[in-house]
Amino acid sequence: MAPGTTTRRLAIFLVVAAGGLALDLWTKDYMFRRLGPPAPPPQGRTEWVIPGYFGWQTSLNEGALFGMGQGLTSLFAAAAAAAAAVIFYWLFVVGAAADRLLNFALAGVMGGVLGNLYDRLGWWWTRDFEGYPRHAVRDWILLQYGRWVWPNFNVADMLLVGGAGLLMFHAWRMPAAEQPSTSGERPPVV
Repeated sequence: MAPGTTTRRLAIFLVVAAGGLALDLWTKDYMFRRLGPPAPPPQGRTEWVIPGYFGWQTSLNEGALFGMGQGLTSLFAAAAAAAAAVIFYWLFVVGAAADRLLNFALAGVMGGVLGNLYDRLGWWWTRDFEGYPRHAVRDWILLQYGRWVWPNFNVADMLLVGGAGLLMFHAWRMPAAEQPSTSGERPPVV
């Protein structure tokens, strides 16, 4: 990569990641102030945008994807910090930022990782129903269809899923000659 290209790619990466992080933290703060922290049913408050299908409802997740691994907050925080370091290293030390789509996709992933890491590290916190501090990811977007309810999520989760989708698209559209060989041999240069 040309010297100026690295600087431009770093700037794009930082703008997308920081913008995603800021949007995530602002929406979490806004929705939790608007609706209050989650309360046990039936006291929990749901604000419907499309009644019965789409709305706002606060919840706390001490686990990961779909609430798996509840209570492993420290493990998920460590994994997120490691992922952030690896992403930055891969893009700007190894040089993967030369690929625009890869740079953009990983900037979205970084924004999502940092948004949820902020919550897991306890830089925000609330007390649970028994008065104990909770360090958990704040979720507030609710989707449901009839009796089927999707686990609540947030902007950071959308950034993670969107970035992962772009990474899959990147892998799918990557020409075969550029894909790494599993045998350890280099593909022939045409």
